[in-house]
Amino acid sequence: MWACKGAAAGACPKSYITAESLAWVERFLVWKRLGYLGNGELNAKDAEALLILEQEWTEKRERGDG
Repeated sequence: MWACKGAAAGACPKSYITAESLAWVERFLVWKRLGYLGNGELNAKDAEALLILEQEWTEKRERGDG
């Protein structure tokens, strides 16, 4: 049990990467390097994931972290 300032959680509150998250990061890196995502069709969830990763990638580069 984790508790802090009146809030409690049953698991460690630190971020963690799931298998699905890792797969998205790998897919994003392939897209960045090759510009290819298979058949070229994305559903809304897939497009949103890539846009979020692109935003994070851009912000990190602008800060000089990568």
